[in-house]
This record gives sequence, C-alpha cells and structure tokens, in this order.
Amino acid sequence: MDWTKQIGRYILVMILQVLLFDQLQLLGVCHPYIYVLCLLMMPITLSHSADMIIGAVVGLIMDIFCNSMGIHTAACIFIMFIRPYLIGAIVNDKDRLNEQISLRSLGMEALLRYVVILVVIHHLIVFLLAAWNWAHIGFVLVETLVSSLVTISIIIGYNSLRYR
Repeated sequence: MDWTKQIGRYILVMILQVLLFDQLQLLGVCHPYIYVLCLLMMPITLSHSADMIIGAVVGLIMDIFCNSMGIHTAACIFIMFIRPYLIGAIVNDKDRLNEQISLRSLGMEALLRYVVILVVIHHLIVFLLAAWNWAHIGFVLVETLVSSLVTISIIIGYNSLRYR
C-alpha cells in the first residue's frame, strides 16, 4: 500500500469535512460527518491498539476544529474499538479481504452493512453526547437518522466511484 497516497487522501477528507461539510446545516438536522470514511477504510492489517490510537487522533482533530470537547474523540475511539469484531461478524472469509476495506474486497451488501452499522453508532454517540439530555431524544434520533443517511450515501458513492 502506498502510505503517502493514503495519508494524502485522509488529509483531503478532513479538510473537506472542516471547510465544507461542517458548514452544511440542512434544516438543522443534517450534519454529514464524512471524516468517518477515513476510519472505516483503514487497513485491516493494523493492530487493534493502532486502530484506536488513530481513532483518537482523528477524533481529537475534529474536536479541535468543531470545538466539541471530546465528543468526536469518544465516538471515533468506540467505533474503532468495535470495528475488528464487526469485520469478523460480517466477513466469513477474511482471506478474501485484501489489506483494504472496499467495495471490491467486500461486495456491496457486506460493505453496506459495515458502513451503516458503524456510521449510525458514530452519529448516535456524537448527537447523544452533544445533547446530554434525554429530553431531546426524539430530536437526537431524527438528527442521527438524517445525518447517517447522508453520510452513508456519500461514503457508498465514493466507494462506488473509486472501485468500479
């Protein structure tokens, strides 16, 4: 794998998140977090602790730019913690996976399950921690649903274009 290309792609996604997607506020309920793409498409050959450290760094960067006091860090560390177990549950034959998670290596159905589960969990954690109040649970669930649908569409669209 060409690490410089991979790191450059991740930096570009983070810049797009901060400069473009953080500025999108569709009806106050849609907050697409495409930076999750960086975490979801991490190579599977990394150790579990390396995954979690990378998740913490990516979350911390987002917290700094979003002024969100650890919310993104908590969500990123959690999804990176459960990611290897989810891959093991979704992919029966790990030998067919190459180093990278992609549409080509997983197929559409498995990739969609993987992306949907992790994006919904990430968004739910972010919005629950941001609300910090069970009185707003209805709004949190709507925000999670709408934002997750937009984020999932962007991630699947990116994978479809990249791995045709």
